[in-house]
Amino acid sequence: MPWKQPGSDGNDNDPWDQKNGRGNDRQDGPPDLDQIFRDAKNRVDSIFGGRKGGGSNGSNGEGSSIGGGAMGLALIVGLGLWLFSGVYTVDQGEQAIELRFGKYKETNDAGLNWHIPTPFESVEFVNVENVNTVEVGYRKTGRNIQSIPREALMLTQDENIIDIQFAVQYDIKNPTDLIFNVSEYNTRDIANTVVRQATESAVREIVGRNTMDFAITDGRAQLAIETKALVQEILDRYNTGVNVRSVEMQNAQPPIQVKDAFDDVVRAREDEERLKNLAQAYANDIIPKARGFASRAIQEAEGYQAAVVARASGETSRFTQILEEYEKAPEITRERLYIETMEQVLSNSSKMLIDQKDGGNNVMYLPLDQLIKNRNQASESSGAQSQYSSPLTTGSNQSIGSGLRSTTRNTDRQGRE
Repeated sequence: MPWKQPGSDGNDNDPWDQKNGRGNDRQDGPPDLDQIFRDAKNRVDSIFGGRKGGGSNGSNGEGSSIGGGAMGLALIVGLGLWLFSGVYTVDQGEQAIELRFGKYKETNDAGLNWHIPTPFESVEFVNVENVNTVEVGYRKTGRNIQSIPREALMLTQDENIIDIQFAVQYDIKNPTDLIFNVSEYNTRDIANTVVRQATESAVREIVGRNTMDFAITDGRAQLAIETKALVQEILDRYNTGVNVRSVEMQNAQPPIQVKDAFDDVVRAREDEERLKNLAQAYANDIIPKARGFASRAIQEAEGYQAAVVARASGETSRFTQILEEYEKAPEITRERLYIETMEQVLSNSSKMLIDQKDGGNNVMYLPLDQLIKNRNQASESSGAQSQYSSPLTTGSNQSIGSGLRSTTRNTDRQGRE
């Protein structure tokens, strides 16, 4: 028999009808869905201050069911948005530090990540590849540079005041140390402050160990190197997670009141160095040339010595050979020497020998001017040759000639006797 259809006995056969009390007696039957929604709606209304009852008619019950469904949907949407708020993206060059109730959880690299939303977990982003610059002793705004005296003025070992400025470049090598040991908020500003304070302390210590002249002239590079090492040591001592990449000295000068006097001293030292460099360059240029000239002169002297010795040896050998021939045949040798001597004399003489036959009276034209000119040219050429001839060679030739003439005279004298 179908449900809700009255039987012949006049009883209602609906097993779920609560009017006959059968539904309450069945403990294993399915629950009433409308009642469940109404109970949930009443609980929500009781939480938010709404009505607890469902109403006496069917329309009120239907409205309560619709309102309860909308509230549940709103709760689901809100829960979804809350969970979606935990999605975050880490840019290239950054690292994300996840914190659960303020305690370190993990470190995530670039990419899409998710964490339990606030208030359970939070994320701190730190750029580990960006190179930051901290200015110590000055601030640069656009093209203007403003000095900060409380950072720039320092005392040197010789009790002088110096105005010094540094630029420090750094990056983050350990973002976890930076967040937990420095600050949890505004990590970049706090890192700049920590690096600036560490640099100022290091510079004061290093400048205090050196004199003012050393700091503003020759010691700039050394001061920058020592400052970089000391700043890194201080930052590592406090576990800041900061890596110092470079420290550059921008300016080092005395206070403005005595700046002109110190500038004159610096210019004088620069002129001294410039003149030393010029002198060294001149020495490097002239010394090799002088050594070359000396070597050439020595070689020329050695060559001249060898030539003179060889020429003297040759003349000696020639004279000895002539003497031997003369001793073998005096007349022939004397005649040959006489002819050779006359040939040499007459070849350089401007005299002319004219042989007139049959006693003729013919007048001959003698170009005296041309002869004198030729004679002067010959004397000049012989003088030039004598300049390049050595005294030893000339003397040897003269001695050889005089020896030959004396030998000839002696031989003639013996022949007459």
